[in-house]
Amino acid sequence: MMYRKSSLLLIILGCFGCFFLTTCNEAEHRNDLMDPLTYVDPFIGTGGHGHTFPGATTPFGMVQLSPDTHLFGWDASSGYHYSDSTLYGFSHTHLSGTGIGDLGDVLFLPYTGGHQKTPVATFKKATEYATPGYYRVQLDNFGIAAELTASPRAGFHRYTYPGATEKKLMINLGHVLQSDWGHKSTGGSIEFINDREIKGMTTTSGWAYDQKVYFHMQFSSPFEVIEARKGERILTGSKITGDSLKVFLRFLSADSSVVLSKVGISAVSEDGALENLQAEIEDWNFEEIRDEAEQMWRKELLKIKVKSSDTTLLKVFYTALYHANIAPMLFQDIDGKYLGMDKMIHEAEPGYTNYTVFSLWDTFRAWNPLMTIINEGRSVDWINSLLRKYKQGGILPKWPLAGNYTGTMVGYPAVAVFADALTKGITGFDDSLALMAAVHSSQYHDDLNLKEPRAKQVSPKHLYYVEKYGYIPADSIQWSVSYGLEGAYYDWCIATMAQSLNNDSVASKYRTRSQAYKQYFDPEVGLMRGRLNKQQWRTPFSPVQSDFNGDFVEGNAWQWSWFVPHDIPGLVQLMGDTTSFVKQLDALFEADSELEGEEIPMDISGLIGQYAHGNEPDHHVTHLYNYVGQSAKTQEKVNQILLDLYTTKPDGIIGNEDCGQMSAWFIMNAMGFYQVCPGVPEYSIGRPLFEEVTIELEGDKDFIIKAINVSRENKYVQSASLNGKKLDAPFFTHNDIMQGGTLELHMTSDHE
Repeated sequence: MMYRKSSLLLIILGCFGCFFLTTCNEAEHRNDLMDPLTYVDPFIGTGGHGHTFPGATTPFGMVQLSPDTHLFGWDASSGYHYSDSTLYGFSHTHLSGTGIGDLGDVLFLPYTGGHQKTPVATFKKATEYATPGYYRVQLDNFGIAAELTASPRAGFHRYTYPGATEKKLMINLGHVLQSDWGHKSTGGSIEFINDREIKGMTTTSGWAYDQKVYFHMQFSSPFEVIEARKGERILTGSKITGDSLKVFLRFLSADSSVVLSKVGISAVSEDGALENLQAEIEDWNFEEIRDEAEQMWRKELLKIKVKSSDTTLLKVFYTALYHANIAPMLFQDIDGKYLGMDKMIHEAEPGYTNYTVFSLWDTFRAWNPLMTIINEGRSVDWINSLLRKYKQGGILPKWPLAGNYTGTMVGYPAVAVFADALTKGITGFDDSLALMAAVHSSQYHDDLNLKEPRAKQVSPKHLYYVEKYGYIPADSIQWSVSYGLEGAYYDWCIATMAQSLNNDSVASKYRTRSQAYKQYFDPEVGLMRGRLNKQQWRTPFSPVQSDFNGDFVEGNAWQWSWFVPHDIPGLVQLMGDTTSFVKQLDALFEADSELEGEEIPMDISGLIGQYAHGNEPDHHVTHLYNYVGQSAKTQEKVNQILLDLYTTKPDGIIGNEDCGQMSAWFIMNAMGFYQVCPGVPEYSIGRPLFEEVTIELEGDKDFIIKAINVSRENKYVQSASLNGKKLDAPFFTHNDIMQGGTLELHMTSDHE
């Protein structure tokens, strides 16, 4: 179903109205974008509940070498929080912006002074510095300057110790993040190869139920072992094994205060870790590896060139683009070997790269659509990664992590990524296999042989109720409305895929299933609502009720009632007519922001009325006004979110950054457009922030967005043209972008 074939098209055509745009300072100088790295601040998102990390990584790299300052609770998800002044060490793997923590593998802490079982460092914020691919800090109580950089599969440490002191290092394999949430060390080994090399592995169990990291370490200085421990037990020998391993080293070189360490990691083997290290960090030139990391980042960041005099907005934009290029993460050794979902070692065919860390429930909305524009080649790799996980594990994942399913979040969102790619004409993957995987994963399977704590969520019983009743009874299972609404959209995605592949029977079946969202709409309250086994509505009802285990996932009726991106005309009709729809949409933004319920999810944040920007289900909602002839309201709401809810402060991301989704929303809207429904290759024009944006496309083409007369006051689009041809509605297509060309938006302060 294409929106513009609906009766709403007449309204859109007749009421194109004004759009919007902005850039802020009135300085005469206009930048042509010097070095985008100067506008990236990795500390943005490390405060509040953004859950990002400031350490060294490369675009989509396997290594995220970063300080761990926060070990417990929700804000330990990335291992770091800006409010901290205690540092436990530098570990080699981290998640970016997630709502659950894991990884934090292979922790190093350099220290001085007497022997301690668990040394801890202190630091001051003034000594911290971070830029893409590099991090440094002064460890005050030890007098050590610590610097970090990384290649895709290896970390590089440089420690400058104070003179005339013993140079020591703790290596802690028992270190985990969020042990209070059940994350624990389950095994490991450390083997001292000689006085400059160590190899081994560590296993942990947490969000990723069974995670293995192999490593190979090399040091620039010879060392001696002070002590090796398994918990409280002291171990001896050239190789030690067990959980919670910890070793303490003393470096013996007297002629230098600097100690360098290189650490290759692998999910396959110790040999793989060594090969990764040898291939990517051949010698001891720290600055060379830092420069290479910076060049990798420049290549990605320069895919979008922004012209603006407002350095604050440039910093928000390029930091968002930086965060959007961290996950998914490389999960394949330099020789092509990788760990599959079946826990077997596979070898990738030439040209294929395997990835992990797909936060699909979050990212299908904006991040994946953004990547189809600026990273089409990797988008194919990511789809192929998902399809291989299906073949190895028997079902599509929704939050795969280090060879584990996790089962986190709602539905089967991978199908949205497939449908979007197919309708945009992206090739390079087996589309028939994608449809088969989508259909299979939409069905209930109670025979999956998965040994994970959340195994039942990989194919949740919600799917059983859909198959049996056509809807999900609220008194039978939690989160019924959210699963029902998202399932209807995912089924529409499957119908769209089937239609593009000329499979009429599947298309017809899933098109019918996609209308199931109507089962949850109560015309008496004008919102979606839990429906019980015998068809009656759950009572009492409050649109602001937000229980953790209620009818809605991380939200309430106000926030979820708009999730029908595949059938906006149908949603308008449910609400009565366009007038009623606009009135209810206005009420969403104007409502009191108070929430009710037991264990209200912390994810509900960034509230404007009851609109919650800090979580994903509402991310398309501001653009719904465009579909009912109220473009000025889209521009006003987008403007408010862009300028108020994204800042350059450590808490400048209003909710969990979520592996690039929160950043991608800003990037797309700041450029002036957004995709409301992945699977419909169409973009809705909003309110651009910059006078000119150039998107570098594959195939030596550019798509340019020019905002004429843009300013804070001139936030409405008076008129728009594409390649010199006037647009009569606030939409253009994916093909319009990928062919290259110019979108010109004339801005005004008048919304009439």
